[in-house]
Amino acid sequence: MPGRGRCPDCGSTELVEDSHYSQSQLVCSDCGCVVTEGVLTTTFSDEGNLREVTYSRSTGENEQISRSQQRGLRRVRDLCRVLQLPPTFEDTAVAYYQQAYRHSGIRAARLQKKEVLVGCCVLITCRQHNWPLTMGAICTLLYADLDVFSSIYMQIVKLLGLDVPSLCLAELVKTYCSSFKLFQASPSVPAKYVEDKEKMLSRTLQLVELANETWLVTGRHPLPVITAATFLAWQSLQPADRLSCSLARFCKLANVDLPYPASSRLQELLAVLLRMAEQLAWLRVLRLDKRSVVKHIGDLLQHRHSLVRLAFRDGTAEVETRGKEPPRICPAPPVSTVTGDENISDSEIEQYLRTPQEVRDFQRAQAARQAATSVPNPP
Repeated sequence: MPGRGRCPDCGSTELVEDSHYSQSQLVCSDCGCVVTEGVLTTTFSDEGNLREVTYSRSTGENEQISRSQQRGLRRVRDLCRVLQLPPTFEDTAVAYYQQAYRHSGIRAARLQKKEVLVGCCVLITCRQHNWPLTMGAICTLLYADLDVFSSIYMQIVKLLGLDVPSLCLAELVKTYCSSFKLFQASPSVPAKYVEDKEKMLSRTLQLVELANETWLVTGRHPLPVITAATFLAWQSLQPADRLSCSLARFCKLANVDLPYPASSRLQELLAVLLRMAEQLAWLRVLRLDKRSVVKHIGDLLQHRHSLVRLAFRDGTAEVETRGKEPPRICPAPPVSTVTGDENISDSEIEQYLRTPQEVRDFQRAQAARQAATSVPNPP
């Protein structure tokens, strides 16, 4: 056939197309030699010159999905099925992956970033549907680094222009506590350590709400706070048998990882409880410490709101102070319609002071302002 070249073996020009395979092949009808194998047709004249072309230059680039994208889409579906998400979640996550893959920066990214992209699309979908799933859980399933995952997550949210709500703390507590292996007896969990799930969950929620009211959650990762609250709830339900158990052993019994800051969050929660116990006369005479206050967590939580107001009425959220300071009672602000243009009163500012150092700095600033206003103007 003219225009198709010659057979390299016999020199014949009788070349025919053999479409038996998925890609057409040029075969010499005289000697049977396969002249070209797997030629991709393009808008160029390469086929007529018997030259193979790359996939990116072929017309198939716009008609087929690349193997890398196909693998990513399979990973998205597999991850949704592992997490037992509803079918609508799977469809949404797949759509987000396809949208992100259209950007050149994602297509040209390394395999590690594309693997993390799978988890980001699933996590975004769960957050939008208020499904309790943490970033740490996704990283564990994908064996991904948390810092790398968080940076790519923020990049994808910004790239796609998505509105992703924050995770509901109460739902996270329920999901996280359900994974604890402390609700039925087993060879690794003694009978005295087994606890009723509903009782433990209810008290854990109250302790997490207390931590949130005293600024222990703001700006921090929630899992260490939840771990500390769960440990205190578990101890307080049977303190006689469980006070000797440490936080590390508790996590080992529950078959969960111990987050690094959980010990610090535990000490902060105990300090808050001690501060609340000082407001009850019958507990003040007992001279409680961080160990014995656990026995009275149920009573403290029963009157949580009033005790928090009394314990933190001086405007500080830090419980442990280096020195005792005279108590200061802030006057209640006047009741008025808030428009947003009002001046911030001193009492309102004091509500946001957290540490004794901040209180002292604020007092020095007030004294300096009063001294400046009291100096008479020169004649």
